[in-house]
Amino acid sequence: MLVEPNTPLQAHNTFGISAKALQLVRVHTEADVQAVLADAALGEAPKFVLGGGSNIVLTGDVKPLVLKVEIKGMRLVEETDKAWVVEAAAGESWHDLVAWTLDNGWPGLENMALIPGSVGASPVQNIGAYGVELQDRFHSLDAIDLTTGQTFSLDAAQCAFGYRDSVFKHVSSGPNGLGLAGKALITRVRFLLRKDWKPVLGYLDLERKMAETSISNPTAQQIFEWVCAIRRAKLPDPAVIGNAGSFFKNPTVTQDQCDDIIAREPKVVHYLLDDGRIKLAAGWLIDACGWKGKTVGNAGVYEKQALVLVNVGGKEHPCTGGEVMTLAKAIQTSVYERFGIRLEPEPVVV
Repeated sequence: MLVEPNTPLQAHNTFGISAKALQLVRVHTEADVQAVLADAALGEAPKFVLGGGSNIVLTGDVKPLVLKVEIKGMRLVEETDKAWVVEAAAGESWHDLVAWTLDNGWPGLENMALIPGSVGASPVQNIGAYGVELQDRFHSLDAIDLTTGQTFSLDAAQCAFGYRDSVFKHVSSGPNGLGLAGKALITRVRFLLRKDWKPVLGYLDLERKMAETSISNPTAQQIFEWVCAIRRAKLPDPAVIGNAGSFFKNPTVTQDQCDDIIAREPKVVHYLLDDGRIKLAAGWLIDACGWKGKTVGNAGVYEKQALVLVNVGGKEHPCTGGEVMTLAKAIQTSVYERFGIRLEPEPVVV
């Protein structure tokens, strides 16, 4: 186990914010975590688990011990008459996993192509795109308790998935309270990919692709390619322009609330959910308030997609976490004053 002091994190967060980890350990195996916990000094230290760094805003140097998850490996665990169960280690790239499953003829993850970040972070956020969420394809995961060092597994119910939410984002309260925030490191995730696959095509961008190509019954590979093209057209590549993807969750409202907004803003983009509520497009709300292209210091709103906040200063003059959060709070205030909607950020602020 090698403890790296004062390690730069600019390359380890997709916003490209300049900050340091006071101490960092790279986790390649479960044994590396066990070694940290067995160490007299490190075992009791506060810890911060870092995956791909695609969903964080660093507002300063990270004082807790950073556990940089770099566990690798992907495999087919089981095949039945009805499904394939595939497993990926937490340090694998999410997009690489999606591409690998399709290359092997196992569809189901294609709508979530090009989502930045690592496999281990995907259950924490319950990532999703174009009508599919991780919980729709989830089987189980393995993790290590950062207090006891014990390994454990969770199924979907135990993960308590919600919209961009899970048990890993909550602190427990009371003796029986659920919450694993800061208490666990995910090592492997398994997915159930059904053989009776059907395309999920309910989003406007995908419907446009169907019309453009005259393909009414696309394959999983075609959907994968469409999603990649759509995302590349309107979302910045973090390797070129630092960002954390969609910065705000799409808010949900009642039908009455939606009707009230439509009466004032007939063009508001909205989607009907299975439970009768309405999901509003946060990007449209932000754009309607005139934020596209605006900046605070070296943090800005992406000119092609108002839902994405970006590092306009690049690697030489990167934005600070403070600038990002000042911009985010100004956007929240603007949207609330106009629509009465409170936008909730997706990234974790560190």
